[in-house]
Amino acid sequence: MPALLFYGALAYLLLPSLWRHYEHQKKLDGLPMVTSTAQGIPGDPINIGMVGSARDILCAMHAAGWYAADKVTWRSGLEISGSVIFDRPYPTAPVSPLYYAGRVEDFAFERPVGKSADQRHHVRLWKVLDEGDEGRPVWLGAATFDRGVGFSHYTAAITHHIAPDVDAERTLIAGDLAAAGMLAARYQVMGLGPTLLGRNGGGDPYFTDGEVWVLRLVESCAKRTEPPEILPDPPAIVFKDTIWNSVADLYRANSR
Repeated sequence: MPALLFYGALAYLLLPSLWRHYEHQKKLDGLPMVTSTAQGIPGDPINIGMVGSARDILCAMHAAGWYAADKVTWRSGLEISGSVIFDRPYPTAPVSPLYYAGRVEDFAFERPVGKSADQRHHVRLWKVLDEGDEGRPVWLGAATFDRGVGFSHYTAAITHHIAPDVDAERTLIAGDLAAAGMLAARYQVMGLGPTLLGRNGGGDPYFTDGEVWVLRLVESCAKRTEPPEILPDPPAIVFKDTIWNSVADLYRANSR
């Protein structure tokens, strides 16, 4: 019994409290860090954030080579079906809606892979703060890679299945924005927490270090020539990430 009590205190109280950190964006503390489907099933984890106006986001993502997704309509539904079936391009294909705090995404962007909409990188974004610690709007997002079309493990509906390494997607977006000169700074805040055996709204497995990469965009699309500033994490987070990276590398190697 004492061992179980010690484990419970360590796993559910002490370690999570050490990992809580919002020093660079304090108003995010306490906000939910997972999306949900229309049926209320937990969806993709929040793993990325952006700081900037709606115009800053649209300009930055366009400069980085990402396309704004079309709205879901009968016409766009037929077009994405044709894209997948006949292997033809549709770089602005719609994404299925996800919800954050009861709201559908404000923006969705994608970067196609291959000829059709079967595979693509994509991110959904929700505005969560009109004014954050930097005096600019703050957005949270869920970035994943669609590896192919199939059936939901939960509802049998036709859907895209995601790749499990969701951390790789935030790295890709940050890299694309930095290469385009659209990223001023990057820092982390706590998200869902370290998760090795997560499941999204379609039943697809995922793993993540549980951090949200917050990307401070340049203002008014003024291209930056120097690398983005990387703000430091607390020592406990650096230690946690070091341990997690070793575990994640083993998981990636064994899941290939």
